[in-house]
Amino acid sequence: MPKGSEELTNSRKEEIVNACAQLYETVPFKEITLREIGSKTSFTRTSIYNYFHTKEEIFLALLQREYEAWIADLNELAGKGSVRTAGRFPAAFAQTLEKRRCMLKLLSMNTWDLEAGSRLENLTAFKTAYRDSLAAVSRCLEKFFPELTAKDRQEFIYALYPFLFGVYPYTASTEKQIEAMERAQVPFVRYSVREIVGLLVEKLLAGLCGRHGRNGTKRKTK
Repeated sequence: MPKGSEELTNSRKEEIVNACAQLYETVPFKEITLREIGSKTSFTRTSIYNYFHTKEEIFLALLQREYEAWIADLNELAGKGSVRTAGRFPAAFAQTLEKRRCMLKLLSMNTWDLEAGSRLENLTAFKTAYRDSLAAVSRCLEKFFPELTAKDRQEFIYALYPFLFGVYPYTASTEKQIEAMERAQVPFVRYSVREIVGLLVEKLLAGLCGRHGRNGTKRKTK
């Protein structure tokens, strides 16, 4: 394979991002270095600079990959659904995010730093994936809730996306954080990603669909 070929470049980038993802499972963002990422690849650490200039660019590529995987699941959801199964939409939508814990973790903890520490071309590639995720969410709403207007869908998105920045901390509390809340007498309720996102989506759709004389969705009781 010729050196510098597109196939080799993409393969090397993927290997670097995979190494970063592996480290991020157990090591905090601030403690991960380019040296550590390089140690988990099959080539020299200095070669990383041929593909990424900073660790922030590597993490941004990881976040972009997470968005692209989420988009694929959203497109699959839109392709399978019908308006007659709209009542199941909140749970199905929430499940697409249950699978994206790495994305939610990055959103809640490191997004600002990633964007600030990345070159414009890398940031633009990420923002393209972000744009495509907005379109994928909108397609799901159009499929399951055709009565919603473009303004309704925009309101849903502008309520959902800021909410996603807080999902990880509320669903991944450490024992230390839980003990601190108990001492401070802060009520603690443990939710999964699927549960907390499902609740939000259900409430948002109930309000939006209510404008058009539809009850929206009803949560199944256990």
